[in-house]
Amino acid sequence: MLYLASKSPRRQELLVQIAQRFELVPASIDEIAEPGESAMHFVERMAIEKAQAGLNNLAKINPGDMVLGSDTVVVNAGNILGKPESFEHCLQMLTSLSNKQHQVLTAVAIIKAEQAKLIKHTDAAVSEQQAVLSTVVSTEVNFKELSPEEIKQYWQTGEPQDKAGGYGIQGIAGKFVKSINGSYSAVVGLPLYETEQLLLRAKNINKKGVL
Repeated sequence: MLYLASKSPRRQELLVQIAQRFELVPASIDEIAEPGESAMHFVERMAIEKAQAGLNNLAKINPGDMVLGSDTVVVNAGNILGKPESFEHCLQMLTSLSNKQHQVLTAVAIIKAEQAKLIKHTDAAVSEQQAVLSTVVSTEVNFKELSPEEIKQYWQTGEPQDKAGGYGIQGIAGKFVKSINGSYSAVVGLPLYETEQLLLRAKNINKKGVL
């Protein structure tokens, strides 16, 4: 069985396109970057920790079960933009993205249940046991110029409030995008091609955790 460690309806809708059957499992973690941590490392760590938290929350684990975790961050001028906490915060975020190109990083991690007993620390699991499969997809997004009034109207729709970077490309904010270079589905929340490839690799992991 495949489990998705996410409450995001967007990731659920995307996963349906490549996985015929999966169930949801709760995964609550502290999404705080460590001092000096790069955006690339942070987003991958978050995806792995979500998958691990989901695995820990399973009431019953069967051989072959897999837990998928994913995380998305918007990066502008080296700064990670999280979810806006207020209109003023959203205004600041979207103004910083106005008429500029920014980066969206989405990480996907998969843990197979047979390997759960090997995982004591995510870094050790990846480098030594190979119990975790993960990837990070980078996409460049180029915004048009946004006025404060346009940002205010967008905020009032309620769409930005749970979105990394303060916008959802699959919704109203799609009209802000002049161009995109990379994976559209990754910007929405789950890169379909890369996720399917990870699932195929995970199915081929042997009992020792080696491909």
